[in-house]
Amino acid sequence: MMKNDVDLEAAISKAFTKSLIRFSTLAFILIVCCWAFLPFLPILLWALVLAIALYPVRLFVERKTQWTPARSSTVIAIVGVLVLGVPTALVGNAFATNTMVAFEAYEAGTLALPAPKETIKDLPIIGESLYLSWLEASTDLSGFVEQHQSQVKGALNAVVGAAGGAAKTVFLLIGAVIIAGVMLAWAQPASRSIEKIFISFSDSQKGAELHKLVTATIRQVAIGIIGIAFLTAFIFGLTVNFASVPAAPLLTIVALIFAICQIPVTLVAIVAAALLWSGNDTSTVHNTIFTVLMIAASLTDNFLKPMVLGRGLAVPMPIVLIGAIGGMAAGGILGMFIGAAFLAAGYQVFMAWVESENLDSEITGSKTIEPQNADAKKAESKDDALTHTSN
Repeated sequence: MMKNDVDLEAAISKAFTKSLIRFSTLAFILIVCCWAFLPFLPILLWALVLAIALYPVRLFVERKTQWTPARSSTVIAIVGVLVLGVPTALVGNAFATNTMVAFEAYEAGTLALPAPKETIKDLPIIGESLYLSWLEASTDLSGFVEQHQSQVKGALNAVVGAAGGAAKTVFLLIGAVIIAGVMLAWAQPASRSIEKIFISFSDSQKGAELHKLVTATIRQVAIGIIGIAFLTAFIFGLTVNFASVPAAPLLTIVALIFAICQIPVTLVAIVAAALLWSGNDTSTVHNTIFTVLMIAASLTDNFLKPMVLGRGLAVPMPIVLIGAIGGMAAGGILGMFIGAAFLAAGYQVFMAWVESENLDSEITGSKTIEPQNADAKKAESKDDALTHTSN
């Protein structure tokens, strides 16, 4: 008896040791894979969103040109890189040139700021202090810089950091466009592989349905919300730039964030109009025309969104808002796009699973009730027969 206990204990210990070694090996491999893959996760997710959104464009190009999938995907990727790269290069070159010109003018002592307008004093909270600081800087810029060296240095570092962050975001987006082109070229095999993954977690029917649901949701959010938001911000940015509104790039970025988060861009247009009318460099006719144009540009998404979203799935706006804000907090501008798309897809998958479970429960309950009703009917007919016989 003791020998059997010892053998059993040794067998259990040996099996536990083998299992522990296997688990540790698999965990180590998984950790190393995650460690190597995580730096590429944001750009790959963004490329996946772009590939899903641009897949109908690839099919359209193929139908019109009879090109192969590889050639169509290559053309789409090249056009995307040019659309993003050329304006970025122009803006970067202008920024670098203006920075060098300003630095050389400051070194030569010829750099001067214009005197502030009296309307600056009317700004709430910061108006008086901003006016005095601006007046001091316009009177003696060198002395102002020497006196406020730490603040000026901090402001310059913030500007350079913001410019560097924006450039990094654009370069990541260009890289995502290139990767999306590769994904588009292999769209059919990749789609079948992803569908097999869904099927492995459920069954052949539900897996295929979930795959279609996720793809349709990401495409809907990418085109119907993110794409329209980007288009609205682009049109609004061009309008405020042509109107010579101060801080036009900043207003454009704020408009993009508002549009993605489903906040009316008209609020930004009102601020832009107030800045336009507060200046004295433009005429009343100019201000009136561009105020109307800015309001109209801010309403672009109101006209386009019903046409796009009305044909697809209904994603609750709070889900998109939470995904956009959470994604932006975690990964910046690109994270805002990724968070909105994938949180909407996750919400749709979760709701589909809930509806499927409820449907299965109802079917199971009906199958259980039917035999009970049949037994009850049989017992009732038997009682009726006995009663008839006794009579």
